[in-house]
Amino acid sequence: MRDMSASAAISRRMFLRGASASAGVAAIGALVPGGAAWAAQMGTWPDVRQFTRRYVESGRLAGAVAAMGMGHDPITEIAKGVKTIGQATPVSADSLFRIYSMTKPITGMAAMILVDEGKLTLDQPLADILPEFSQMMVQRVPDGPLDDLVPAERPITIRHLLTHTAGLGYTLVQRGPIKAAYMRAGLVPGIVSRLPLEQMFGGGAPAPSLKVFAERLAKMPLVYQPGTRWSYSVGLDLMGRVIEVVSRQPFDVFLKQRLFDPLGMDSTFFKVPASAARRLTSNYGVLAGMLLPLDPADASIFTEEPPFPFGGSGLVSSPRDYDRFLLMLLGQGRLGKSEIISLDAVRLGTSNLLPPGVTTKGTIANGGGFGAGGRVGLGREEGTFGWGGAAGTIAFADLKHGWRGGFYTQYMPVEAYPIHREFPQVAMKDAIANLQQAVIS
Repeated sequence: MRDMSASAAISRRMFLRGASASAGVAAIGALVPGGAAWAAQMGTWPDVRQFTRRYVESGRLAGAVAAMGMGHDPITEIAKGVKTIGQATPVSADSLFRIYSMTKPITGMAAMILVDEGKLTLDQPLADILPEFSQMMVQRVPDGPLDDLVPAERPITIRHLLTHTAGLGYTLVQRGPIKAAYMRAGLVPGIVSRLPLEQMFGGGAPAPSLKVFAERLAKMPLVYQPGTRWSYSVGLDLMGRVIEVVSRQPFDVFLKQRLFDPLGMDSTFFKVPASAARRLTSNYGVLAGMLLPLDPADASIFTEEPPFPFGGSGLVSSPRDYDRFLLMLLGQGRLGKSEIISLDAVRLGTSNLLPPGVTTKGTIANGGGFGAGGRVGLGREEGTFGWGGAAGTIAFADLKHGWRGGFYTQYMPVEAYPIHREFPQVAMKDAIANLQQAVIS
């Protein structure tokens, strides 16, 4: 919020900048990954290296890791700085970062598994699965009075949940009575710290379970008519409840059995276990140009059991682990010899699923389409899919040209630095040079 006092200047918008998956550049022609020429380019990411070094050496970040990959080759790890200020342990591709909204594409692809199996369809009414959403009311004026409502003109669908077009709210976005009602009901975007920062971050005491979260959410009015507007929301958190009802498994168990274990993602957690806690980085608040401890690694709230697995913001992961998810997307659902998701499901989930007439113009996904939990590049950005997180992380895959990249650091609010805007541009520049050199070679 722009009118906060200095002591509360860390903005409520920390969760919002799920950044563009890539900057607009000219299409460069599809190349086939692999081979000596391709492999020769693995270490050449000069602008990404400079970008990482500049942010850390200037003192704006404690540490940062870029994880860059061409084709299906292992990542090039570009790491600078430390996990915690005042300590000597450097960050690496195996350090653990709060990835926040980068959880959303994972939840989206989990839903696509069920779509592929015929257990869900994109345009299926949500009320088929959660009947409490069958008679929704909508605010006549967005963020206006809670008693000035009209009936929903159409049902919320699975497509709407995946693409932030269900009309649901977000305490990070909404204002006035609807925001206050969400906070009282525990319909909050995630967890941040043990410190009393709830009001600052649009939070509060979260609902005690996904089931209760969904039941309370169904009693709230929608902010917009379903299918009419892109508005960042709790839609992917609610999708977690859909997944557990349809799969008849707890949401976190489904993710582990259907995605994390098959992909070998053994460093991705909703709760960081004691065995991995030493790899956790510290999260910092940026205030008046200084980095202040917000969620120290040795006392992190992410070492506790969360109230429920937040499908929109709850995961901690390592750059190396998340890269395996990106590799699976580049492999059209396969990693090595294993098929994790079908080719058709990946292609559908990484395509533009927005309802007819809905655009992202003027939003944080400006200029892009939206797929299963992530931004989809259009036009000159065609082929890219990904999203960013509230503490500065961002990752995406370019399915058209066969490369992927991620940047991992920990600071809030995310808009304190233009990393979500700058990193895709820098990464794309280096990737184009790598691809061009591979052609020459």
